[in-house]
Formats: sequence, structure tokens, C-alpha cells
Amino acid sequence: MRFLVDSGAVYSVVPATTLKRLGIRPHRSRTFILADGSEITRQIGDAIFVINGERGASPVIFGEADDTALLGTVSLESLGLILDPMKRVLRPLPMVLG
Repeated sequence: MRFLVDSGAVYSVVPATTLKRLGIRPHRSRTFILADGSEITRQIGDAIFVINGERGASPVIFGEADDTALLGTVSLESLGLILDPMKRVLRPLPMVLG
């Protein structure tokens, strides 16, 4: 699936119909503040993301009809990736322990 990579988005957003088709079920709901200051409530579940053969587990928001599919920073970091905003490409995330 194609995603907009958004360095300002903490969590990833995937259409609810896609998540349900994959067997991913929500385990809670949260309220989120949008860039314009408005609030929305969405369900959250857990998903496995795969990019270029790399796998990572991450929370995922169940997107509704008008929501854009986003790949957020938590999912990117779980995959060991970071967005290079100047070149608009994904790069390996330096893995620091401790």
C-alpha cells in the first residue's frame, strides 16, 4: 500500500477497511488533535509494517473515509528508518543503545 510519509505524524494511519481485512482489531480509542486544532477520535490497533524486507511492529490508527494513509515516526523507527526531509527519502536510523 502507498503511504504519505509524515515526519509530523507520530502514529501511522491505515484505512479501517484494510486493517479489518488483514485481521487487525482495535484495542482502544484515543482522541487526536489535528493541525488546525480540531479533535477527532479514532480506534487504535497493532500492526506489522514491512518495507524493503524489514519488519517492525507499531500502533496503527484505524482511518476513516476522509483520512489520508500516513506512515508516522513510530512505525518508521520500528523499521529502523528515518525521513531525510531535505532529500525526501528514507534513510537508515542510527541505532543507539543506552
